[in-house]
Amino acid sequence: MHSNENTARIESDEEVCVLSLELHADPEAENPREWDNLGVMVCAEHRNYTLGDEDGFSKAQDVVREHYSEAFLEDYDLDHHPHVYRLMENIKDVVMLPLYLYDHSGITMSTAPFSCPWDSGQVGFIFVTKEALRKEYGWKRITPKRMEQIYKYLSGEVETYDQYLRGDIYYFLAKEDDDVVDSCSGFFGSDPTKNGMMDHLSEPFKKLAQEGKYELVYG
Repeated sequence: MHSNENTARIESDEEVCVLSLELHADPEAENPREWDNLGVMVCAEHRNYTLGDEDGFSKAQDVVREHYSEAFLEDYDLDHHPHVYRLMENIKDVVMLPLYLYDHSGITMSTAPFSCPWDSGQVGFIFVTKEALRKEYGWKRITPKRMEQIYKYLSGEVETYDQYLRGDIYYFLAKEDDDVVDSCSGFFGSDPTKNGMMDHLSEPFKKLAQEGKYELVYG
């Protein structure tokens, strides 16, 4: 709860109405890896979770086969994630970032290593081919500035997926007295002034959000 006074009273000649705003963690949030993403997320099998794109590893295998000869690949096991990752790293047509997972009382993912060596490690990678970028954006040349943009875009996809893994997705209930008068879901992050929620709230509830007069509800 963000305030001891997290409601607003609206008085008229006919009635007094108490407004309140609740933000609930959404246990049924949509997996962002099912969206139309630019990057392909490849994750090794995990004993407790299904991570990344369902067809991510097969897409990486296809890219490897396109760029290396059969004779060269005889020394590698394309069913072995580390081998595929090593081969992908050496393909100039591929833009990629490593993925690290921290697994302790929940999971979180990042493109940078975590400080704890016991409960974390590399779990995979996210990539896009330059051929796909040219088709997507109509680019003839992939300049350093454009490469920087793509790295930021891929990092953003990982950050969004990390929020999904951590359960950092919310829906709101806007109430008059105890009656729900409005609701909407799919907001990433618990700050209603930054997660896009303000575009969906009517004015009295926007004011509650701006003043921090809302309740976070978990479970």
